[in-house]
Amino acid sequence: MPTLIFGVLILVAAIWVVGVISRIDPKVGARVLKAGGGIIAIGLAAFLGLRGELYVAIPLGMFGLGLLGWLPFGPAGFSSRTRKSGGQVSRVRTAFVEMTLDHDSGAMRGQVLAGQFVGRALDDLDIDALIALLREADDETRSLLVPYLDRRDAGWREHAQGDAAAGRAAPGSAKMTEEEAYQILGLQRGASERDITRAHRALMKKFHPDQGGSTYLAARINEAKEKLLRQHR
Repeated sequence: MPTLIFGVLILVAAIWVVGVISRIDPKVGARVLKAGGGIIAIGLAAFLGLRGELYVAIPLGMFGLGLLGWLPFGPAGFSSRTRKSGGQVSRVRTAFVEMTLDHDSGAMRGQVLAGQFVGRALDDLDIDALIALLREADDETRSLLVPYLDRRDAGWREHAQGDAAAGRAAPGSAKMTEEEAYQILGLQRGASERDITRAHRALMKKFHPDQGGSTYLAARINEAKEKLLRQHR
């Protein structure tokens, strides 16, 4: 019991030190907490093991190894090496629709902002209604709706009486703002170069024209990356 109390006191002291560091740099503090906690837990587990208290030493040692990333699961029992940040999405807005792009699944969702279907979700519209929206919308919006329709129903063009509306190229878009760039890449303000590059790569894998995306969408993703990376140069 005295040994356990001593270990707890060391851990409390370490947390206090990390708290001081966190006020300077939260990310550094989190890394120090995991590394320091892991080392302390393993050291205490080794000491308890030598004393024969294996019923405490073994789980404590595994907890420490998990904190250091040396096991396929972290302290909460979930995968720490392969877990992705769930729910990350990008947002692209035009005059007619606001689209969200899920980074993990590649799913596209949208809300109509103008026209006869204003306020409706794209998923709630049937193919005929989507084609009507396609013809009503501007070129920028069409460049988003075409890949959405391709994913929703590969044979949608058979329902259309002509592809003139779908085939028109989008004109040059207005200059992208910093906020739009963050929304397109699905990032928070202040993201690092590594985060920007990683988000761009993940999006291009799913929304590149060769993967069923659109030239317009790929161009916007590229533009967002370049705009944010310029801030780090």
